[in-house]
Amino acid sequence: MPSAKRGSSEPQGGSSELTSRFIFPHPSTADRDGFLAVGGDLKPGTLLLAYGNGIFPWTTHPITWWSPDPRAVIPIGALHVSHSLKKFLRHASFTISFDTAFTQVMRECAGPRPGRDGVWISPQFITAYTRLHTLGYAHSVEVWQDARLVGGLYGVAIGGLFAGESMFSGEENGSKVALVAIEERLRLAGYTLFDVQFLTPHLVSMGAVEMPRSEYLQRVHEAVGIKTQFLSG
Repeated sequence: MPSAKRGSSEPQGGSSELTSRFIFPHPSTADRDGFLAVGGDLKPGTLLLAYGNGIFPWTTHPITWWSPDPRAVIPIGALHVSHSLKKFLRHASFTISFDTAFTQVMRECAGPRPGRDGVWISPQFITAYTRLHTLGYAHSVEVWQDARLVGGLYGVAIGGLFAGESMFSGEENGSKVALVAIEERLRLAGYTLFDVQFLTPHLVSMGAVEMPRSEYLQRVHEAVGIKTQFLSG
């Protein structure tokens, strides 16, 4: 994977596990679908280098890397919470937690869903992102009803960038509650960029918008240099 490293950030800790022997092509060389490269690995250093350059993996056999244009984001501080959702939140018997069941959230996101043709979150992804979580670079929000996990979301965090990867809902509005919770946590912690990759009707209803990849890459470059602290628990 020959390349440029524009937008990468220096991983914390200096551990060799947080560096990569690979470099990526510049995202501007991706094809019209956003496909950029194939190969490499899913080790922490490679994943951090990718996200710090506006790139993410999508498959594991083989590993493929993507940087779509345009890119979807939820503007932090501008999440749209409808009147009906506000009413639901006032009366819902949900409990919210952060980083208490990361791998379980990933497994729920990987589970079968109506209308879904295939599952891209493979066991290799679960292992790789759980390792990132252990190192403090990936986080989850959990929505509980009694002791049952009924919604959640996980993503990768570098500096002031949070790259949302997937979410699930096991009960009505479970994923929307997770979005509300994570956006509030990011806002309070000083994050500046909430990436959601692609627009979906669900995300549009919550305020997601598109921006040109060139603008997104500049925002990533600025965000990864910001010091933040994601509060778990």
